Amino acid sequence: MFIDEVNILVKAGGGGNGCLAFRREKFVPRGGPSGGDGGRGGDVVMVASQHHNTLLHFRFNPEHKAKRGRHGEGSDKTGHNGASIEVPTPVGTVVYDLATGELLHDFTVPGDRYVVANGGKGGRGNARFATATHQTPTEHEDGKPGEEKRLHLELKLLADVGLVGFPNAGKSTLISRISAAKPKIADYPFTTLEPNLGVVSAGNPGDDDSRSFVVADIPGLIEGAHEGHGLGIQFLRHVERTRLLAHLVDVSETGRDPAHDFKVILAELASFSDALVQKPMLVVAAKIDAAQDPARVKAVQKIAKKNGMAFFKISSVTGEGIPQFKRAMADLVLGPLVPVANDAATSENVSH
Repeated sequence: MFIDEVNILVKAGGGGNGCLAFRREKFVPRGGPSGGDGGRGGDVVMVASQHHNTLLHFRFNPEHKAKRGRHGEGSDKTGHNGASIEVPTPVGTVVYDLATGELLHDFTVPGDRYVVANGGKGGRGNARFATATHQTPTEHEDGKPGEEKRLHLELKLLADVGLVGFPNAGKSTLISRISAAKPKIADYPFTTLEPNLGVVSAGNPGDDDSRSFVVADIPGLIEGAHEGHGLGIQFLRHVERTRLLAHLVDVSETGRDPAHDFKVILAELASFSDALVQKPMLVVAAKIDAAQDPARVKAVQKIAKKNGMAFFKISSVTGEGIPQFKRAMADLVLGPLVPVANDAATSENVSH
């Protein structure tokens, strides 16, 4: 189950109370105050983890509480600090304060740590209040409560390239062809109900191109998605972090107008975020092996040219155009491949 939004409660530990005590020892007739301080409460620390790729574990464990500090004791003994807790969080999670909507932290790097709730300070014991003129103080402090917050977590997948397009445009088939990802593939709308990630190698067997990048297959959009139609735009947050969009348009004989579909998806992206339509985009005429009317392909190519977007024709079934398409994505995401100089030629140049 893929969970990418959840609300949780975090509560840091409260500080321990300061102690009220006086020395009562044999041969010490005038023992002074000896109450120790309370210990500090534990923190709640969120840690970016690569071992989690959804927020599912928060669904079954929505409350995270650290230990409180121990109370101070006599003989000037300070209470133990409360134990902090670490909460593993998927890389790509954005943390918001549910009450204010404030962005608290964005986990983009594995191992990133953020103290989301601070433990309370321990109270002072009466020994801390002793002065030359106030030698038997009875004052002491209670520990401060730890921070308590309700948080809203959103997971945004970290991918280099996002595949977008209408349902059944061929996104799942493509990612299964160019990576090891095995998404569900079927001939009905909304086959893909959750994003899929795949690592793509830019080169082909025998090439010197060892570049690789991550592609995300985003569940299909339809017209009116920004109004909640179909799957809505609930998954578009997963392409906000991508550096490149690949827009797949089905040009096979489906009875749909591919040029119209192309314009609809552009409009839906713009409705979600201006930043999405400003990202670099490749336009891909998918299922070219089943295209019988060249005019359908040319119509999409014309719109792509008008918008200054590179255009590709591919078939995930026959493999047509796949190598060129993979290299184009790698060049835009990672930069052009730099040829490696021949060792023999290099040594020859050095000798001269």
